[in-house]
Amino acid sequence: MALLEIAGLTRSFYGVHAVRGADFSVNAGTVTALIGPNGAGKTTAFQCISGVIAPDGGRVSFAGRDITGWTADRITRAGLTRSFQIARGISRISVLDNLMLYAPDQPGEGVLSALSGTGAAREAEILDRAIGIARRLNLLAVANNPAGALSGGQKKLLELGRALMAEPKMILLDEPIAGVNPSLAETIAEHIASLRDDGMTFLVIEHHMDLIAKLCDPVIVMAEGRVLAEGSFAAIADNQAVRDAYLGARR
Repeated sequence: MALLEIAGLTRSFYGVHAVRGADFSVNAGTVTALIGPNGAGKTTAFQCISGVIAPDGGRVSFAGRDITGWTADRITRAGLTRSFQIARGISRISVLDNLMLYAPDQPGEGVLSALSGTGAAREAEILDRAIGIARRLNLLAVANNPAGALSGGQKKLLELGRALMAEPKMILLDEPIAGVNPSLAETIAEHIASLRDDGMTFLVIEHHMDLIAKLCDPVIVMAEGRVLAEGSFAAIADNQAVRDAYLGARR
């Protein structure tokens, strides 16, 4: 069953067509890859889906609702969140505080919540969730460290953790192992697989084909702003049009 459906998506920048009528869907409970050569339109598609920019045309549907043109915060509240290729944590505050900042329904500070005790109760719930996510992602040992002191791989895990704090149904992952050493890249892949097994849905942009082959099914290939092919990794790897797109031989 499709959780995310993209139909006829278009987006241009100053007359340059980045996405030219892309059509694809993501089924619930899958780790779906979105791959393609540089300039294929993958990142622009992500930006349109997540509400960072509005598409020029087409439709984005999530969990049966048309979310086309919604703001990023509204899309996140609907259950669709994303990570970024470059981690966006606040470097001077702790890992745990970074996680807590991304929880929905923050109590804030106010007289009514203070008098009723609801603010304190919600803050305790958020703290418990942050600790649970830190433990799951092997970040508990560094939970009180400044986020800026983390290794590159740990920052990627924190990026995933912040997305999880939003209590999503689906996460868009933008190059989750870019710049990460092979050992920690394997750990990140294991975390994604474990979350998928627990029912989470992912759409992943990634250039490391070994990760795609191991983790993602199906694989969607974009080229020149359109979907070129879709299928298993084996089928995609054997597709001549896909090979031509990556090698620059496509006409």
